[in-house]
Amino acid sequence: MTKRCSVACDTPAGILVCELDLPDDATIAAALSGARRVLGERAADWEHAATGIYGRVYSRAHVPAHGDRIELYRPLKLDPRAKRRARVAQAQRAPRRG
Repeated sequence: MTKRCSVACDTPAGILVCELDLPDDATIAAALSGARRVLGERAADWEHAATGIYGRVYSRAHVPAHGDRIELYRPLKLDPRAKRRARVAQAQRAPRRG
């Protein structure tokens, strides 16, 4: 039997998605291998990027269910919490008007 899953990766050019028919016991790693052949080597960091399903992080050994969307994540350029802390610190240093 087989299951159908999609693999999505976030690239600077936008999100790329491919649909794959996989064996029932296929892991995320097997799905990424199939997607790599379809989407190409340069589409993502296939070896090191974090992986997940619908926004929840899973290891490459996880066996996805039929219909799951497997996602390959790019690292953040700047941590949102660090960016917010910097804005708050800058606002505290600025002279108050009034």
